[in-house]
Amino acid sequence: MARRYKDWLAQARRDIKAAGDSLEAGNYEWSAFQSQQGAEKALKALLRFHNFEMVGHTLTHLLRKVEDFIEVPQEYQSMARELDRHYIQPRYPNSFAEGHPGEFYDESTARRCVEYGRRFIQFVEKHIS
Repeated sequence: MARRYKDWLAQARRDIKAAGDSLEAGNYEWSAFQSQQGAEKALKALLRFHNFEMVGHTLTHLLRKVEDFIEVPQEYQSMARELDRHYIQPRYPNSFAEGHPGEFYDESTARRCVEYGRRFIQFVEKHIS
């Protein structure tokens, strides 16, 4: 299991690259979702590196497990909560009372999500190397 952590981290990096590409293309809802995905896969890489495998997609829960063996700065909890809000809403029109997700996302939100996703990857890289 631990040896697959590199695959998870590689995909996390690709997800964050895609988030940046979506940001630049103006697909802000997808950028937010891809940022959440990158952070999730990065945390799963870290957990696998330490021989843990977790099912689920909630960053706040993944971080709780990471805290069993690594001190996690409080700011990551806030970033995780923000990114967790972008797991379902950017993908489905019925996430909102009316309209489609693209109407509810803007450049500022997407840019913040990409930054948070990148910070999660940096955090994981620091604790894997």
